[in-house]
Amino acid sequence: MKIGYFCNITNWKKKPYTEILDNARDIAIYCDKNNWDSIWFTEHHLNHEGMESCANPLMMCTDIAARTKQIRLGQACNVITFWNPIRLAEDIAALDHLSKGRVEVGVGRGIYGREAIHMNVEADLKDQAKNKRLFQETLTIIKKAWTEKFFSHKGEFYTYPSPNFIWQHDMSPPNEDFIDLKTNQIKKISVIPQPYQKPHPPIWQVVDSAGSIEWAAKNRINCIMWIPTVKTLKKRFEIYKNAKSDTEKRDVPMGEGISLVRDVFVAETMEDAKRLAGRQMVDYMRWVCHWRGLGNHMDPGEELPQTKGKLDSLNYDFLHKRNMLFGTPDYVVEKIKELQSELNLQNLLVWSNFSGVKHKDAMRSIKLFNDDFSGYAFFHNDGNVGIGTTTLQTKLEVDGGTEEVLDVNGGRIMGLNIEPKNDTEAVPLKY
Repeated sequence: MKIGYFCNITNWKKKPYTEILDNARDIAIYCDKNNWDSIWFTEHHLNHEGMESCANPLMMCTDIAARTKQIRLGQACNVITFWNPIRLAEDIAALDHLSKGRVEVGVGRGIYGREAIHMNVEADLKDQAKNKRLFQETLTIIKKAWTEKFFSHKGEFYTYPSPNFIWQHDMSPPNEDFIDLKTNQIKKISVIPQPYQKPHPPIWQVVDSAGSIEWAAKNRINCIMWIPTVKTLKKRFEIYKNAKSDTEKRDVPMGEGISLVRDVFVAETMEDAKRLAGRQMVDYMRWVCHWRGLGNHMDPGEELPQTKGKLDSLNYDFLHKRNMLFGTPDYVVEKIKELQSELNLQNLLVWSNFSGVKHKDAMRSIKLFNDDFSGYAFFHNDGNVGIGTTTLQTKLEVDGGTEEVLDVNGGRIMGLNIEPKNDTEAVPLKY
């Protein structure tokens, strides 16, 4: 399992913006030094309330790239319906070069109407069908820009190059690859740079509905999911697996191509986890669920109790049993074991710097997770062993016996000859 950090920058307490940037840097640098796989930043706009305070995840990733050595740099997500596709393709490609190929590209359609109507009127969420078409066309253009030396596009929202544009320059020799030699009208354009990673960085779509999950799989795009319970996630994982298997003409393993964001807060006791971050997590969910309601938190077939207000059932106990990994290290490890055994989860994104949580408490939780989680091996049914977030160098002592580590790759240990009792099992290690 690869472990990443979901760094949703917030500012409910109205701190100086430089302070919350420094806090994000602290998290990124710590995760990089401790061999976490990735860190992800969000894109939100016009949020004077402070629940989401990062308007440009690419700029955050660029800053973090200069301060780190190995951690991968993700956006969860770039709301591509708000962007000019050529500009976004250029910016992501430039970041990929600046970081020497560490970029993970997250894409999405947007969830807040206040953002969409002011960032791009064509992205207005009141017309979901149009927003979806804009998303798909924008992504098509970005991929063309990354993979074709010269490209053209004619769609509902964009036409490239601009029709009837004449290009003539003594230092730009005419070439039929991009220009009509008789009229000097441009036929195609070229984006510079193209990505460092070939053919392009991994693409991840933030998804919620069954239709979006299936579309992503059919278009060979990875998925990021967040809120649902394990039982509901299992159905969504199966939708992705089946659609991806049909598209790629192979039996795709459950969990392949999916990242799951989980709200995680580790403390010495269950009570401390609730005291230090419980109210803040509930407040954030109250912000999000004002529009969404609580349906996404329910098990298949489960019905919400009838209440006067749509969020009357929303409290810590309601959330904790459904999707929160709040508690002691042992409790959190057990919940992660459940995610692996039920979903074959391969990518977990940890979020703990909730709006209003003190930075020192968030860092303490991250360190507890790192230190305690790295003491467990998670056996996978493919024969590999994931060791928390830590890359081990030489030998492991398992149940009193020492085994050679034959190959170490990104926190996963290959060639360890140990038979787990189940497909996925966690055991404490000493090293």
